[in-house]
Amino acid sequence: MRIVALAGGVGGAKLSDGLAQILPAADLTVIVNNGDDFEHLGLVVCPDLDTVCYTLAGLANPETGWGRLGETFHILESLHLLGGPDWFKLGDLDLATHLERSRRLREGQPLSQITHDFCRTWNVPQAILPMSDQPVRTMVQTADQGELPFQEYFVHRQCEPVVKGFRFAGIEAARPAPGVLEAIERSDAVVICPSNPWVSINPILGLDGIRPALSRKRVVAISPIIAGKTVKGPAAKMYAELGIQPSALAVAQHYGSLLSAFILDVQDSPLANNIEIRTCLTDILMNSRMDRRRLAQDVLDCIQRLS
Repeated sequence: MRIVALAGGVGGAKLSDGLAQILPAADLTVIVNNGDDFEHLGLVVCPDLDTVCYTLAGLANPETGWGRLGETFHILESLHLLGGPDWFKLGDLDLATHLERSRRLREGQPLSQITHDFCRTWNVPQAILPMSDQPVRTMVQTADQGELPFQEYFVHRQCEPVVKGFRFAGIEAARPAPGVLEAIERSDAVVICPSNPWVSINPILGLDGIRPALSRKRVVAISPIIAGKTVKGPAAKMYAELGIQPSALAVAQHYGSLLSAFILDVQDSPLANNIEIRTCLTDILMNSRMDRRRLAQDVLDCIQRLS
């Protein structure tokens, strides 16, 4: 079964790893949000893209879900002593990724090619594609602090500002990266990972041609919200501040007619009766690699039942 996964953040990286444990490498393509990319210390940083790549390479820090295993922070400590901006925790190993990516981008090389080459170096056999080679920047519109770049909102201000909307700067001019639409066309199904619908998945869906391509496919989404809360990240807070009761039902309604089926946690089983498409119930929590594989198998079983 050829699967395309739409991913962002730690939840997307974990489920991608679960799928990678089951599927032949040639049958899995992960399309990753890069709307949360930003420029920091003169470097282009791609947090979601790197989290997915590091996770599939077995290089991710298991305690945080992001950053590198065995990371040190000598450069960050020196930067702090010099009075530089140290709010974004770039480790020494991670910094090498950003340095080389930024050097190659300045030479005019596309992000998709750079990502392909990095994955080959890290022995990641699956196709990992940024959603676009053109820059798209997620801007968070807040009620009290104006419009903030996503990492400023998410990391520097720790999601404290009240959210009232989002803007994806540059998305009108951006196009899906080479291979993105082709992977969707070749796929047997598309999986929307348990990532933040607002800032991890919406940027991908907003690219020209993505929704029409998905409309011809079986699409299954997994809820990132369990019992009204997110395991990690601000998705539930965002729903509440936008006047929507945070729940698995709200996530299903968010994606609407795009979906063929929706997967929600067993704790939310009463909500299944209010969801108009086919639903599958399972334990969504992924506390171990075994959990990732188990959830991935449940997702594939749900897809099989659709056929």
